[in-house]
Amino acid sequence: MSILRVTAGPFEFEGRFEDDAAPKTCAAFRAHMPFTSKAVHVRWSGEGVWMPLGDLDFGVGYENHTSYPAPGQIILYPGGISETEILLAYGGVHFASKMGQLAGNHFITLTSSLENLRKLGEMALWQGAQSVVFEIP
Repeated sequence: MSILRVTAGPFEFEGRFEDDAAPKTCAAFRAHMPFTSKAVHVRWSGEGVWMPLGDLDFGVGYENHTSYPAPGQIILYPGGISETEILLAYGGVHFASKMGQLAGNHFITLTSSLENLRKLGEMALWQGAQSVVFEIP
């Protein structure tokens, strides 16, 4: 199990890569680390923040994909119907775009400071984009 640190807004989380369930997605993401982005509140999916990545191609298809990530689960949508994106659930999520339901690869699970997930989501909703950094400590 590989450990990583995710700093989002003023919060720091520890997490793990889901190497057994999503090995290709984990390897592709590691190749881009440290990974820096901005998280904004989701538009249609419920209680989550997302990092829109445009046409960034991680070169992966679907693996360990879900439309219903649990709080603390991070999914990568590899692109297709909508743009490439990363989504972090902080509450109830039904992953979707204006085109309808989507599925993303669950490849990271946050394991610490989960009490700050909702605070992060509300900051993104009411205060705007929050900086996010994924790194291996």
